[in-house]
Amino acid sequence: MEHIVINGQQPLVGKVQIGGAKNAAVAIVPAAIAANGICIIENLPDIKDVQNLAASIEKLGGKCRFLDEGKTLEVDASCITTHVADYDLCAKMRSSYYLLGALLGRFGKAEVSMPGGCDFGYRPIDYHIKGFEAMGAKCVLEHGWVKVSAEKLTGANIYLDFPSVGATINLMLAAVFAEGTTKIENAAREPHVVDTANFLNMMGAKISGAGTDIIRINGVNELGGGRYTIIPDPIEAGTYMIAAAITNGDITVENIIPKHMDHLTAKLRDMNCQVEEGEDSLRVYRNGDLKGCDVKTSGYPGFPTDLQPQMATLLCTACGASVVTETVFNNRFQYINELKRLGANLKVEGRTAVTKGNCTFTGAQVAATDLRSGATLVLAGLAAKGETTIGNIFHLDRGYENLESKLRALGADIKRVVVEE
Repeated sequence: MEHIVINGQQPLVGKVQIGGAKNAAVAIVPAAIAANGICIIENLPDIKDVQNLAASIEKLGGKCRFLDEGKTLEVDASCITTHVADYDLCAKMRSSYYLLGALLGRFGKAEVSMPGGCDFGYRPIDYHIKGFEAMGAKCVLEHGWVKVSAEKLTGANIYLDFPSVGATINLMLAAVFAEGTTKIENAAREPHVVDTANFLNMMGAKISGAGTDIIRINGVNELGGGRYTIIPDPIEAGTYMIAAAITNGDITVENIIPKHMDHLTAKLRDMNCQVEEGEDSLRVYRNGDLKGCDVKTSGYPGFPTDLQPQMATLLCTACGASVVTETVFNNRFQYINELKRLGANLKVEGRTAVTKGNCTFTGAQVAATDLRSGATLVLAGLAAKGETTIGNIFHLDRGYENLESKLRALGADIKRVVVEE
């Protein structure tokens, strides 16, 4: 078993390059299935979820080739021979459900096992299924499989009761080949929704309105290949911005889109941090003692749920009480039990966590419960007095590339070790 070991209380100082957006990559790689030609996808994060999606395409009969040390992927989906995805690979990641929309759109049928990935509450795919059915598909869930098929997909007006990112993207993937026009109302507006729409449009799709709450897709008969560069990862960038604050350091995150970070920038400034904006960078450092503040997650452009655990950890160290409210997932506070081993003073009541602040973390042995909780424990370990050992780090490998080497370059005392079970 691999563990991460951290000796904390080292201020992190320097510059860090942010990789491609994980949440965009895991949608765009399956979207390449729609192309009747070769797609070259650049600025990919070198993470397990991307590797597993490429392997899934190969299991379908497609060809994938990583270039540029894993940063670029060449996909040829013209030779896909089956609509049945590999069960074991899909069970390892939440994003495998994008194979449903991509295969259904192009081939009129798809069979994908129920998605895996992080477990932090009830995360149904009901909105995906209802949308597929509105376009004329038949959907069956049996023996752990989701099976969808349609003699012909037709455009439909679809209203999402909740602006689900996954459902918005999956319905776009299917609708690009539906006859007529599909309108998705109350659509998610996240940057990776826009990035996926731009990728599909680059291949010849006709999608408008991405980034607003109404997306229209005019169906086409075929999509070609092309070359596309994925946007930078706002969650990775946010994690390093919080690392600067929690270690009393001075970090410049580079290769980002500052606008995508407005939600976090505003909160850090409220907490008494200085955030200096460059053309494609943000520099973060403290102006003095951190002050508490309240945070409530919501869809973009609100505060993202994927940064909620990291932010709650930072708020534990601030002066004064803070309240964190989670509105997206019903059980995303699972990480708090592990964080308490390090000394966190968070109290959970339903979808709200409250901290009195003024917490001093101390090293302990902990284990990640999901991807972002792993990042949270790393942040707490960086701020903690003494040694922290973090297990279950396979979660981190699903979403953060070269985490230890990037942190070491900033001055962290961090290493990966192998521990016998």
